[in-house]
Amino acid sequence: MFTGIVQAVGTIVRAGSRLEVSVELCETVRVGDSVAVNGCCLTHLGGDNLAFDLSEETLKRTNLGALQGGDRVNLETAVRAGEPIGGHFVLGHVDAAGRFLGRREGETGTEFQFEAPDDGARFLADKGCITIDGVSLTVVEPQGGRFSVWIVPHTLENTNLGGLEPGGAVNLEYDLIARYLERLQQA
Repeated sequence: MFTGIVQAVGTIVRAGSRLEVSVELCETVRVGDSVAVNGCCLTHLGGDNLAFDLSEETLKRTNLGALQGGDRVNLETAVRAGEPIGGHFVLGHVDAAGRFLGRREGETGTEFQFEAPDDGARFLADKGCITIDGVSLTVVEPQGGRFSVWIVPHTLENTNLGGLEPGGAVNLEYDLIARYLERLQQA
């Protein structure tokens, strides 16, 4: 489990079904540890860089298959018992790739607009939680699959979100509680 509080931003050195990421964080990660890469829970294989094998399911549901050498990714190691939960409960199970629509500068932060796939709109609630590329954020005024989040300068400086370009794909993990409530309601 993760919290959506990014610990480091790494650089892709190898892309494809075997992903390698250069980052200082790799000195503290052991073989077999879980690491969220752009919000997707992956298992570290060992080596000089963080290294991960990507399954077909991961490549289908996330933006990880589109990464190229030099791209920057958000990283978080799994939370350990007794550590504070700074964001919200994040499983690292990406639901879908969404699309970045654009940004608008405010006085004390930046509003980012996104679009979730149509089947994800039901999980978006005003002031509800969402994880975007591994970053715990708060949904603002969803309308269908479109929604905004406000990002403070610290988050822009310490994640890869500042480098997003309109039309770019982002990994979305909807709020865990919303997913289970829907499942219970269907039963």
